[in-house]
Amino acid sequence: MHISTYSSADRAARAAATRVLECLGANPALVLGLPTGLTPVPLYRALVRAHQAGRADFSLATTFNLDEFLGLGRGDAGSYRTFMEAHLFAHVNLAPRRAHVLDGRAKDWRAEVEAYDARIRRAGGLDLVILGIGRNGHLGFNEPGPTLAARTHRVTLRATTRRANAGLFDGDWRRVPTHALSMGIGTILGAREVLLLATGRSKARIVARALRGPITTRVPASLLQVHPNVSVCLDREGASAL
Repeated sequence: MHISTYSSADRAARAAATRVLECLGANPALVLGLPTGLTPVPLYRALVRAHQAGRADFSLATTFNLDEFLGLGRGDAGSYRTFMEAHLFAHVNLAPRRAHVLDGRAKDWRAEVEAYDARIRRAGGLDLVILGIGRNGHLGFNEPGPTLAARTHRVTLRATTRRANAGLFDGDWRRVPTHALSMGIGTILGAREVLLLATGRSKARIVARALRGPITTRVPASLLQVHPNVSVCLDREGASAL
């Protein structure tokens, strides 16, 4: 595991974006796993700038988002699909058919998660997965528990996770859906490379537990310690408990 600390959240995000661009340059048909939330917004902003400057071509790339709220999908204000359209998809030359986000409005969520895993397999698995970390250590929406699901699944969101997503729902965490669909921890750990971006003092304690503490399903991000190719980009605040 390679851990790098930067003077600000923006610098950490730009460093993460640089690694994404390196991977994309080496493999134009890169298969990416993508996160949502406030932390990756500066990273997406940097990727958009690189594309607009002619330094990033996404035309052959394929993306799979980590998660989506159950009951929400394309066109819904609080959905992760809408988030990705606003922050990345609408601003780069990624083919719409190659931009995969779970459909939280699917009539049969079981069929949806099975189809999602099948699409990932057909793409050859993830070359690079970009991750944030929840304050309780979740990756995607893989919440802490006695066990973790390996493949894409339905999950009950904890109150802390719902509160963290309140910004997508006009600040009212009670409007955040109680359930979501999430890529499984096995798929995430199966990526050939993992890039974790974590910033802010509020993440410092969980970052330390994930990177230096015991490996446990009670801190899902701690499982990254067993992956052979992980890079971590932190700002000073996020690294302050290491």
